Amino acid sequence: MTRTKLCGLTRERDLDVAIDAGADMVGVISRVPIETPRELAPDRAAALVDRVPESVTSVLVTMPETPDEGAALVERVAPDAIQVHGCSPAEIEDLSARIAVPMIAGVDAADDGLEEYATVADALVLDSTDEQGAGGTGETHDWARAREIVANLDAPVLLAGGLTPENVASAVETVAPFGVDVSSGIEDQQGMGTKDHAKLQRFVARVRGEPLRV
Repeated sequence: MTRTKLCGLTRERDLDVAIDAGADMVGVISRVPIETPRELAPDRAAALVDRVPESVTSVLVTMPETPDEGAALVERVAPDAIQVHGCSPAEIEDLSARIAVPMIAGVDAADDGLEEYATVADALVLDSTDEQGAGGTGETHDWARAREIVANLDAPVLLAGGLTPENVASAVETVAPFGVDVSSGIEDQQGMGTKDHAKLQRFVARVRGEPLRV
């Protein structure tokens, strides 16, 4: 069964709906050098993570400037896993040695050399990133290439980038990833990073192979 990660959660009610809908993983964002309404202060991120039940994996998404900074943030937020963007394989390896939770590396689907990331991270998020290496752009990428990457790498791969309730079933069928990762594709129209609960529920249902409801 393809795992579902719902990311960029900022409110308790969004988190609760994500958990009730059957999300396998939920993500909170903290300490990133880009402007995003999804970013939370560390203490706020920790409060949401503390709300996540043991049956669901909480993921801290961040872009640490140094491995020490990343390790300190993990200790403060206490997630089940950390997902980093904009880090080199060497930085990921260094950070991984300092923490006791699994490491997920955010990488660009268009990049070469992803095998090196797969050797130092427990899993990869295959995304469309910006010039700073951040994900969450809401842009799709080449799913045929993504399928090759998934087939050739030993590490589990979560597919991200422009996924919505309308296209995620096709993405899963085409790419056959370990999981899918969504943020902007389940947001409402307020532009504040808050989630549309109906979209969120439809997304999880489509990953599970249930019919699309409109």
